[in-house]
Amino acid sequence: MKILIINGPNLNLLGTREPDTYGKESFDRYLDILQKKFSSTQIDYFQSNIEGELINKIHEYGFGDFGIILNAGGYTHTSVALADAVSAVEAPVIEVHISNVFKRENFRHHSFLSPVCKGVICGFGLDSYRLAIEALLNQ
Repeated sequence: MKILIINGPNLNLLGTREPDTYGKESFDRYLDILQKKFSSTQIDYFQSNIEGELINKIHEYGFGDFGIILNAGGYTHTSVALADAVSAVEAPVIEVHISNVFKRENFRHHSFLSPVCKGVICGFGLDSYRLAIEALLNQ
């Protein structure tokens, strides 16, 4: 299996944005760690602040040999269109959040994505991505 990690809006600022919530490590640095740890697995990465680009990437990778890890950021709580995109593809999709969204503001407690994803991992910092990779590889 190949894996695509998709990060949504504002996740390009990891390492500098709200470090008490999201940590001080950049995603690029963490991605290097993941790629070394899972060296026999192809891990592709895409980040965009634009909803339509995220949907296009799900469509592009969702019908091949890929599993998808999706951290849609704020779109998790607002985007029916992203949920429809996940529903439309064959690839297993795991929803990931760095923070425990259930310890945060009430509006973050609802996800349009959770009902259409294979599973949800949240609250383990960047390690949530490693856990999602392991889940996809062990299915």
